Amino acid sequence: MDTTLTIKGQVTIPKHIREQLRLEPGARVRFSVNAAGELVIQPALPARKSAKPRDRFDAVRGSADVPWRTDDLMKLLRDA
Repeated sequence: MDTTLTIKGQVTIPKHIREQLRLEPGARVRFSVNAAGELVIQPALPARKSAKPRDRFDAVRGSADVPWRTDDLMKLLRDA
């Protein structure tokens, strides 16, 4: 099956190949060329499984290592 390379260097992976490799939208793939000069495409191994934070605050929530409790900190700030 032939396909056309876009001006951005993109191609569409045919549906039957996406299904065989179990590729879904957003999946990462790895390209390589073997000794015979053939293109090899493989699903990329995930670096690690982690839930994507919903927003920038979720990304840092619970990461502070400050021993202060909120009430103690507020009292300190208000009494100053």
